[in-house]
Order: sequence, then C-alpha cells, then structure tokens
Amino acid sequence: MTDVVKRGTTMRRRERLQGAGMDLALPYLLLAPAVLIVLAVLVYPLWDGLRASLMFYRYGKPLDFVGLDNYIQLWTDPQFLNSLWVTVRFVFFSVALETILGLALALFCLREFYGIRILRTILIIPMVITPVVVAIVFRLIYASDAGMLTAFSEAMGGGQVQILGDPLKAFTGLVVLDVWEWTPLMFLILLAGLQSLPQEPFEAARVDGAGPWRTFVDHTLPMLRPVLAIAIVLRTIDAFGTFDQVFVLTRGGPGEATRLLPILGYEMAFKFQQTGYAAALFVTIGLIILAFALFAVRMLKRAGPDT
Repeated sequence: MTDVVKRGTTMRRRERLQGAGMDLALPYLLLAPAVLIVLAVLVYPLWDGLRASLMFYRYGKPLDFVGLDNYIQLWTDPQFLNSLWVTVRFVFFSVALETILGLALALFCLREFYGIRILRTILIIPMVITPVVVAIVFRLIYASDAGMLTAFSEAMGGGQVQILGDPLKAFTGLVVLDVWEWTPLMFLILLAGLQSLPQEPFEAARVDGAGPWRTFVDHTLPMLRPVLAIAIVLRTIDAFGTFDQVFVLTRGGPGEATRLLPILGYEMAFKFQQTGYAAALFVTIGLIILAFALFAVRMLKRAGPDT
C-alpha cells in the first residue's frame, strides 16, 4: 500500500513538473513564428548586405573577396563625401524647420475652439499622401515652363522661375517639399506630448502671474523635452533614408546639389553595377544612423523631467 501511494505521489509530482515546463515553454513557442519572420526579413538581409560590402562584383556576380577595400575607397571618394555633406545639410535644415513648425502648430491646436478637429485633420493630410505623388506635384509646381510658380510670376509681370535648374534653389525646393510633407508627423507627436503634460505646474504659474512666454520656457519646454527629443530622433533617422522624393523631383541634380546618400547608392548599384561599393555605402549609412541613435538615447536620459 505504501509503494502504491509513493508511486502515485511521484507520478503527480512528475505531471506537475511537466505542466510547469510546458507553461514555461509556451511563450517561447508562441513567439517562435514572429522570431523566424524577423530573422528572415531583417537579420538575413543585413548579414547579406554586410557580406556583399566585402566582395567585388561584376554584373551582379561576386568575383573576389576584397575585405575593407570598398570602405577605404568609399571614404576617399569625393562623390561620397559630397553626398554625405549634402545629406547632413538636408537632414539638419529639414528636421529643424519641421520641429519648429510642428511645435508651433501643436501649441496653437492645443486650445479648444470651433473647428479645431477639422483643422487638425487638414494639417495631417500631407503626411498620408504617397511621397512619390508629393514629388510629382512639387515637380509640376517647380517646372520652369508651365509650373505654378512660373504662372504666378508671369501673371505678376515677371518671367520664368528657375527652381530645379539652379543648385541652391533645387536644394531649397527639396527642403521645402520635405518640410511640407513631414511637419504633420512632428505636429502629431508634439501635440500628443503637450496633451499628456500635467496641468498643476501651469495652474501654479498662472497663480504666480507668469505670462505665456515664461510659462512655455520654464514649464512647457522642460517637461516636453523627452517627447521633443524622441520626435527629432525618429524624424532624423527617417530623413537619412529619403529617396523617393529626390528620385522623382531632381534625380540628384542639378549636378550633385541634391544627390543624397541613398541616391548615390542607387546609382552605384544599378547604374554603374558597383554592387559591393553600394553595399558598403549602405552599411556605412546604417552605422551612421546607429551612432546617432545611440547618442540620442544617451541624450534622452539627460532630457528627463528631473534635469
């Protein structure tokens, strides 16, 4: 009888252990399909791009392992250095203007008044339009022969307006396009951040007699700093990969005035068939973005409400 009881107890203990093991393994089993998809869609292309950047290709076929020669050639190439400078200037001016305008619109739309919901809806329309369509519309606006700017200038007694044919004006026009399309994203993020701020400091500031500017500088901006930093980081990372608008609007011209790094990489890969060089370029872009993201994360820790 004692042996039967012991065997029963042992079996129940074994069943509990098996059940506990199954409970522990179940989350991993449920996550396994998603992990496999991420490995297939994200990790393998990254690995393949890194491998390709160490090879010499001809007509799309790897011929020889060259190690870091593509990277050495990259950082000594005047075209790459010029494109890097153009990209940095484009990202800086675009993100700076989008942040300022987005914050101004968010502060204005924070108040409740008649028609505010319709206004908020109208403001986000540019963001939901396909970038290629936006580029086509702006190309029609900038066209020197029959564009909207030329038509307006001629109606005022002037002549043709050259935008895409002038390096400085073409770069400025590209920045204007990007600001028009992506300011709504900054507006949405910052508006959500403003709406989530606690109201007690603002009520105390009003009691103390602080004006709107002092309230913004002393309370709104410090508390909004983490959200502001996140918005700038997200938009900067996205701006580094700008391709569609430039390809449709200027294709990197005139000359090299708007040749961003993605455009240069596209030309090297598909126009000049330098696949390994293009892979090294895109890996370098990824490393630049990664370095910026790590720096931004460190700055975010300092941008907390306690600082």
